[in-house]
Amino acid sequence: MKRFIVIGLGSFGATVARRLSENGCRVTAIDACRERAELVEDTVYEAIIGDATERETLEEMNLHEADAVVISLGADITTSLLATLHARELHAQRMIVKGVSPEHEKILKYLGVERVVFPKIEVGHSVADNLTWPNMIDYLPIGQEYGVDELNLPVELAGKTLRESQLRERYGVNVLGVKDKSTGKFDLLPAADFLLRSNQIAVVIGQEKDLKRLREME
Repeated sequence: MKRFIVIGLGSFGATVARRLSENGCRVTAIDACRERAELVEDTVYEAIIGDATERETLEEMNLHEADAVVISLGADITTSLLATLHARELHAQRMIVKGVSPEHEKILKYLGVERVVFPKIEVGHSVADNLTWPNMIDYLPIGQEYGVDELNLPVELAGKTLRESQLRERYGVNVLGVKDKSTGKFDLLPAADFLLRSNQIAVVIGQEKDLKRLREME
């Protein structure tokens, strides 16, 4: 069983804690506010009332044994940085922190944070992208230029084989897998003679500029 520690139980932290618990993980959640801790205590392994800016509080939690530590302490940069510094000094293996500003993100990166999350920005981008490209279901960035798209198969490709679609030649993308929406069957790395149909979802990888062109297909 994977073990995670979530520090800060605002809307983002509480959502992460509950979801990790639903995924079968052992979650220790901590917040200085009793009410917030009590709201998640029935769904996580343990909910602790404590101040994460005090090193002694975190020393008792064995952060080095957790698979990751998630820190979500609102708009107070000082509080967030203190908790992150303590977590680093206590040898947390991975740290994911909710960001407040670009400057905050830079400091967090210097402290060894693996990922800085901006929930409102990321959700806003996702909504805007889905409105712009209705075919796109999900997007995962990989580095600065590449990404993975999950999108409904464009109608004009239905009835063609993967070879006939010329996705690599025309768009510079590679198909990692295809899922049938009616049966749920997923074909990983389909062969060149794999037949594409309108009721399929494709998972493709490529440069962002090429993925954008593919999203614009009807």
